[in-house]
Amino acid sequence: MKKTYDNLSVAIIAGGKSTRMGQNKALMILNNQTIIEKISNELSEMGSLTISAASSGLYEEYCNRIVYDENKDIGPIEGIRQVLIHAETEYVFVCAADMPFINKDLVKYMAEFISSDYDCYVLEDGEKLQPLCAIYSKKLLPIIEELIKKGQYKLLGIIKNARTKYISLEYSKFDKNVVRNINTKRDFFDIVKPCVFAVSGLKNSGKTGLIEKLINEFINEGYSVATLKHDGCDVLMDAENTDSYRFFKSGAIASAVCTDSRYMINVREKKTVDELVNDIKSIKNKPDFIILEGFKKSDYPKVEIVRKGVSDKSICDNLICIATDLEILESKETIKVRLDDISEIFFNVKKYFGLT
Repeated sequence: MKKTYDNLSVAIIAGGKSTRMGQNKALMILNNQTIIEKISNELSEMGSLTISAASSGLYEEYCNRIVYDENKDIGPIEGIRQVLIHAETEYVFVCAADMPFINKDLVKYMAEFISSDYDCYVLEDGEKLQPLCAIYSKKLLPIIEELIKKGQYKLLGIIKNARTKYISLEYSKFDKNVVRNINTKRDFFDIVKPCVFAVSGLKNSGKTGLIEKLINEFINEGYSVATLKHDGCDVLMDAENTDSYRFFKSGAIASAVCTDSRYMINVREKKTVDELVNDIKSIKNKPDFIILEGFKKSDYPKVEIVRKGVSDKSICDNLICIATDLEILESKETIKVRLDDISEIFFNVKKYFGLT
């Protein structure tokens, strides 16, 4: 017996102007892939995938089925119209291109409500309807075209004029995060944080001093910061001859010290930089930024220090910028900032993570 969603295809509406974000939200990078790529990969398992775009040239690499607006600048109602016109299935699940946590299980859940009694199935999250997390039937095309003809472009017009089934998120296994939108840079930052980058360079290039100054910049703007340092020596972060030091020296595999406001743990265990970063991410008061000192061979983005008398060229990849006191520097094409211009270095870090 066929599943209910066998007559269902999926579509991403990506024709928005992203005016509040200031850049195309669908093409912003989240976990090493664009948001639209993430959604496409997740929903493509449901069958035929279509992307609705305002114009050509943006999303062809993510999908071989793109439809384009005929009625320009009237919002997502035109995207839904185009998707339904070109759909080969009776029903189409539609979502926005700025919903990175949408998933196929939610689509399957909503598809179970499909019946001959309704032509529109819209999710409600307890606060508002989600017309861009909904299933639309091709039978709605006359309603949509009539609304457009009248200049009524709000999606609620479709919902009010259709035979609509309201699907409550409250009685499902899904939380509101599944329909979370990214509308502003702050929304995006709240999703991706903590942002991780390294301050790298050769020994004695001034990494610690620069990190101290950057921490002050972050704190002055209301951000919280954690740090992680690589040290070639077998350093023990404990005062000699304290009880915890003696326990550890005696052979304890771990030794912890705590006060009413902080704690410290020494563990006899090797961890990768990624594992240590994940440990920091898991603390209760998760920081906004994690600054690594060193780790010049890591994959994390870097502010590289190239200092007179220490080095005369860049040795790192994946650079945010180079901070240098050299007038002429051999390097790959990248942003170069004066080493003493802390505010400019800070600006470039924020810009890299989309916070300017």
